Amino acid sequence: MFKLEQETTVFSDEGGDTLGGRLSMARDAAGISLETLASELGVSEETMLAWESDRSEPKPSALVTMSALFGVSPVWLMTGAGDGPDEDSDQRALDAVRNEFLRLQTAHQEIGRLIEATTRQIERLDHQIRLRNVSKDIAH
Repeated sequence: MFKLEQETTVFSDEGGDTLGGRLSMARDAAGISLETLASELGVSEETMLAWESDRSEPKPSALVTMSALFGVSPVWLMTGAGDGPDEDSDQRALDAVRNEFLRLQTAHQEIGRLIEATTRQIERLDHQIRLRNVSKDIAH
């Protein structure tokens, strides 16, 4: 069985945390949906996803706005140093991890659907090629 330590900190900066990871973590901890935050900032959900996955970075003014909405310091969002999400709230930490897990489950399901669709497409193309080859063999 797992041995629990005295204190467990979900919002640590260990393991190469990134700006995108901190944005996602703080948004989850604040209980703000991706759609709501994107609307509040006047950006698309795709832009928000790009920020949270470190494919692009928000402007400093957007970081300041988000830090106020999340209740964290702008410096923490940018560097991981300073005041992050309220680490004393076990329920908020649990909710943040559950939200991340749900996002992973959704992504996993979507990948499964894409794999199935691609498998069907491969089978269909393979069948078409075999039929053409049989037709060519008959014609010769």
